[in-house]
Amino acid sequence: MRIVCLFNLKEGASREAYEAWARGTDIPGVNALGSVRGFTVHRATGLFGSDAKPPYDYIEVIDIHGMDAFVADVSDPEFQKVAAGFGEFTDNPCFILTEDL
Repeated sequence: MRIVCLFNLKEGASREAYEAWARGTDIPGVNALGSVRGFTVHRATGLFGSDAKPPYDYIEVIDIHGMDAFVADVSDPEFQKVAAGFGEFTDNPCFILTEDL
């Protein structure tokens, strides 16, 4: 199962500060969870075939072994500190649940 998260930074949030936090805390923290196969964060750089600004600044891709285990991992009080940091930077993130065809 894969979770795709689309989000923009909150007004006034520093891109540099967010990306430093993502590299130093979020990416290693999520990848350390036993329920996670892999986790990557991507900065949107454009829209293919267009000069328009992408609707989202960042995309996260979380590949998980199963939803129950993932929910248990992210509910852990220690991990909630990482989640709180994510909330400090992000404006209304959209978590999309997916499955392979």
